Formats: sequence, C-alpha cells, structure tokens
Amino acid sequence: MDSIPPLVVAVVVVALIFDYINGFHDAANSIATIVATRVLTPGQAVAWAAFWNFVAAFSAGTGVAKTVGKGLVDLDKIDSYVILAGLLGAITWDLVTWYWGLPSSSSHALIGGYAGAAIARAGLDAILWGPVWRDTLLFIFIAPFIGMVLAYALMVAMFWLFRGSSPKKMDGWFRNLQLVSSAFFSYSHGANDAQKTMGVITGVLFTSKLIPEFAVPGWVMFSAYAAIALGTLSGGWRIIHTMGGRLTRLKPRSGFCAETAAGLSIIFATIIGKPVSTTHTAAGAIAGVGSIQRLKAVRWGVATNILWAWILTIPAAAGVGWLSMRIIDAIVR
Repeated sequence: MDSIPPLVVAVVVVALIFDYINGFHDAANSIATIVATRVLTPGQAVAWAAFWNFVAAFSAGTGVAKTVGKGLVDLDKIDSYVILAGLLGAITWDLVTWYWGLPSSSSHALIGGYAGAAIARAGLDAILWGPVWRDTLLFIFIAPFIGMVLAYALMVAMFWLFRGSSPKKMDGWFRNLQLVSSAFFSYSHGANDAQKTMGVITGVLFTSKLIPEFAVPGWVMFSAYAAIALGTLSGGWRIIHTMGGRLTRLKPRSGFCAETAAGLSIIFATIIGKPVSTTHTAAGAIAGVGSIQRLKAVRWGVATNILWAWILTIPAAAGVGWLSMRIIDAIVR
C-alpha cells in the first residue's frame, strides 16, 4: 500500500476514537447485568468484557464491515472529508447521550452521521436506498423485540428446569454461569460493533485509492478491535446505572438469561452480515427477563426514554453529520 496522505491518517485516527468511544459508551451493555447482580466488581467486569471484545477479532469475519463500508453510501460520490464529517456526527451524538446517561446506539449514530454527511456533499443520490437501509431501519425495532422474546423464553425454560431448586441455590449456580454468559455477550458485542469501524476505515482507504478493492486489511481489523476493547476497559458508568439498575432489578439467573439472549441475537446478525444495535438488543433482553414475573417489574418510564433516544439517534446524528460536512466544505473550499 502507498504512503497514506495526512487527511486519511486523520480520518483513521478519528474512526478509532469513535471506536474507543463506542467501547466505553456500550460498556454498559456488556457488564451492566454482571455488575448489577454483583457477580463481579465494576473493575473486574470491564476487564473481562474488554478481553472478550478483542478475542472476537480472531473469528468474527468481515461481513458487517462490508455492509457498513460499501452498502449504505455510494463510494463513488464521497471522499475522505465526507467520512470525517460522518464520524464527527456520530461522536457528537454518542457524547451527548453518554452525558445524559441514555443507552442510545453507537451503531445507528455512525450510520446516521455517515448518511447525513454524504447527503450534504452529494444529495440524496449518495444514499444506496435498498435492502441494507431497509434491514438497518427495521432492526431498530426488531432487535429489542428479538432480545426480549429470547430472554423471556430462557427465563421460562430456566424456571421449569430448576423448578425443584430454591431461589438461593439457583443464584449460587447462575453466579458462575453468568461469567460465561457475560463473556459470550462481550464477544458478540465486539464481533458486531468493531466491524462497523473497520468498514468505515476500509471505505476511506478504498475511496483514496490506497487499496485496489474493498477488503479489510489486517492492521485495520486489529486496530478496531483494540480500540473498542480499550474503550470498554474505560467503562461507561452513567449508562451502566440505567441499564443495570434503573430499567429493572436483576438477579444472577435473570442476568444470565438476558446476556445469553442478547448475545445469541447479535451473533445471528453478525453471521448474516447485518449491523445491529447491541444497546437495543441488551435493553430488550433486560426488559424481557424483568417482565417474566409481572409487567410492573420493568420501569417502563425509563424504557420509554430509552426508546425515544433510539428513534432520534439516526436523524440527530445525520443532522450533526450534515452540519459537520457543511463546515468542513466552508473551510477547505
């Protein structure tokens, strides 16, 4: 590969910063349940989650990266400045929702920012309207529903299998099993979310003609996984409080079911190359285990606030991405 121009270097750095922010913004998804159930301390939990985030690099493939990198925006109509503006839109929205403790989707923030910047540069024709956008928008609603249904079903199965055991004895077993389920969820989180940054970085390398085809280089893959793991290691305590304590009260058995259900949903999406929100899926799964006993066990007021953050993420990030592109154009032209 030829020497990398300074602008491309800057975009790669900003992309990895986004990936890092994604890690600490979404750390709550990986560790909220295991912290809420006191299976691990917060420090132990973020280290555990970060390790499994990075392990995904060795087996997750690049299907999601290709979907995000070349399936949403026409690469012939954008350049490195567009990708930079899209990243700035995503980072800004991520930081706003992190500050307010709202578990919005970093994935949808990236998609929205990317689309807004592309529209600002080349109009609506820059967007590849089709199945990728359709599936992405549908999964805003489908992902939490899948997580909720799977978690509810796992709770029903768990109660039936352990119907002769006391709650105290069950929690003793599931405290150990939750180490496995949290590792699985953290692995799935890294597998899906790190690939989105991989797709963006590969996109800027391809549009800058530094690589002959859209194929993720090895250094891009490991850089993205390292960044998201470091971000997770930094933690996201504001959102952990919302996900792990305010949405519903969790016990080790319900934490295990929530993590397993969310992990299964995300891995399925990763295998078929679909970018999904780990935040949406985790929140849906937590609501699913909370509603097993009674609907009032879930604090639906909190869930409603989370839902509004989900709905607003793509248009809000798109707006910031559009504005960022206008500012960049005014400066460089």
